[in-house]
Amino acid sequence: MTAPDKLFTNRRTVRIEWGDCDPAGIVFNPRYFAFFDAATAALFEAIGTPKWRLFEVYPAFAGIPLVDSAARFLAPCRFGDDVEIETSITALGRSSFKVAHVARRGSVVAVEASETRVWTERDASVPAGLRSAPLPEEIRRAFTPGSET
Repeated sequence: MTAPDKLFTNRRTVRIEWGDCDPAGIVFNPRYFAFFDAATAALFEAIGTPKWRLFEVYPAFAGIPLVDSAARFLAPCRFGDDVEIETSITALGRSSFKVAHVARRGSVVAVEASETRVWTERDASVPAGLRSAPLPEEIRRAFTPGSET
């Protein structure tokens, strides 16, 4: 994956637990997507609005579902490893935003991943009761460098 431009970045460390690993003793690849989901949620906490609070601040808010993802698994991580996950907003659309994740074990890049997520609101008039909605301006400003929050 080509390194995208970064608008906003957050880092968190994850300790690899026994339950994260497959019988070979390395992280079971789907577990990385759970780590990345938590890292995306941590972006909102880093700007002062934890994901759980978005439901209070924006009453129609229904979540930020994943609509596209890709990953490259470059090096294994094992039980007991501390893995730093660098998560960056790389693009903001009207209602969607792109996220890049880089998981490192020390200086070794273990996984590179990308996501596209969509800001959604509840809407009883459409199938599944969800529709995309514009990203709130406060969120957009917080994820844009040089803007005032």
